[in-house]
Amino acid sequence: MRFFLLPAFATCILGMLSAPSATAQSRTGVVNFQRAVLDTAEFKKAYADLETKYKPRQEALAKAEQELQDIDTQLRASQGQLSSAGTAELQAKGQRKQVEVKRMSDDIQEEFTKDRDAALQLTSTRMGEVLKKLADDVQVDLFVDAGSTPFYRPAMDFTDKAVAAYNLAHPAK
Repeated sequence: MRFFLLPAFATCILGMLSAPSATAQSRTGVVNFQRAVLDTAEFKKAYADLETKYKPRQEALAKAEQELQDIDTQLRASQGQLSSAGTAELQAKGQRKQVEVKRMSDDIQEEFTKDRDAALQLTSTRMGEVLKKLADDVQVDLFVDAGSTPFYRPAMDFTDKAVAAYNLAHPAK
């Protein structure tokens, strides 16, 4: 058994010794992909547009939540003063308002998330294309995400260059 392992071990060692000369010529760069996408002017504008789009609905939700809180306050303040029918009516009104608030909140969150994710997807796809062109421009063979790299030298970080190249290729409209 030992006789068979020796040639295999020697082959592995020779392969490891010859591998550095083949990979020494490649250049690797690091990009914080998440930061690069979020820092683009196009995504910042898209996010600001989303906030503007959803602001009236957020305000309506806040108003409905305040109405629900007012009903709850009214119910607590009038405890023992209202008839059982009046209390039941106020409780039913509060439950209807609670359902309305929950639906509004869920709808706003779902639609906002969908719109935000669409903007992120578009920007991420375009960033991938920009990184391919940037790799050619700066003669880098591979970009690695900074989040998956335990250590890298600052000179290897191309995040700011990626954002600048993206903003040049896709200016915010």
